[in-house]
Amino acid sequence: MAHETHLRDNLKVHRDDFKLNVKLQLVALIAEQAAFRQLRSVEQLGYITLLRLRNDSGIHGLQFIIQSIVKDPGHIDTRVEAFLKMFESKLYEMTKDDFKSNVNALINMKLEKHKNSSEESQFYWTEIISGRTPKFDRREAEVDALKKLTQQELIYFFDENIKVGATRNITLSVRVYGNQHLAEYNSQKSEAVQPNTVQIDDIFSFRRSRPLYASVR
Repeated sequence: MAHETHLRDNLKVHRDDFKLNVKLQLVALIAEQAAFRQLRSVEQLGYITLLRLRNDSGIHGLQFIIQSIVKDPGHIDTRVEAFLKMFESKLYEMTKDDFKSNVNALINMKLEKHKNSSEESQFYWTEIISGRTPKFDRREAEVDALKKLTQQELIYFFDENIKVGATRNITLSVRVYGNQHLAEYNSQKSEAVQPNTVQIDDIFSFRRSRPLYASVR
């Protein structure tokens, strides 16, 4: 067993949709630096601390990745939840100017021209192989959606999908315990499973038990 402890929290949010995509992207843009500062710099949970967007065959979401030699995954999981609660306040209290500044920053990122033919080719191939319906006008359509987005719509999206305890919040927590955290592993494994939580011991059986999404094409 490795010395490092590893946690991946995957928050599944929505299927591919321009309006929902830009809301999720904007939340990630606003939260990314705050997450690194709080979880890495202030709490020093792990030497690898990431918050990034994720797309699994057309299902979009957020992913926290934290790798540590000092804290066990159970503890880190609680700190990720604490960060989301703290970020909730940051989002609610954001000024109109800050909201507009973040929207414009994301628009500028999307309008940036491809640096070379390889980068342009990669954009089109990503559309083809990503598991979602290819939309080669994605950047233009998402820019248009951003220009129409209101601050209240972003808050409502966060409350419905990402906020701790949100009705549509679906989180997959993948925990890898290093050998220095065996005691925590044994203790947490014997704890009662929390309400609205499923402990997955056999990933293959769990996958077979789940309903399938309809085709995104």
